[in-house]
Amino acid sequence: MKKEKNNLSSFSEHLDSQYGKRGSASREEYEQEFEAFKLGVFLQELRKEKGMTQEELAVKCGTSKNYISRIENNASDIRLSTLMRIIREGLGGNLKLSVDL
Repeated sequence: MKKEKNNLSSFSEHLDSQYGKRGSASREEYEQEFEAFKLGVFLQELRKEKGMTQEELAVKCGTSKNYISRIENNASDIRLSTLMRIIREGLGGNLKLSVDL
């Protein structure tokens, strides 16, 4: 019986081949975009857990439904002060940050 070649690769290996090694410009761009995407999904999940529409969240934190939608769909950068306001005033939470070095 002939042994088949295993063509599986780890996710890290896949990222290396698609976007370059960590530290390269294309990989850093991918990592930043992925973090923005995760933030948008996270905010959307929190909003839905609270049973709120985008419009309701926008009114509570003093922004527009369109802006909330753009954040949730990774179509807009968000300032830290705006993120804090959305979390605090809109969702009733507190933002905590950590840094991985």
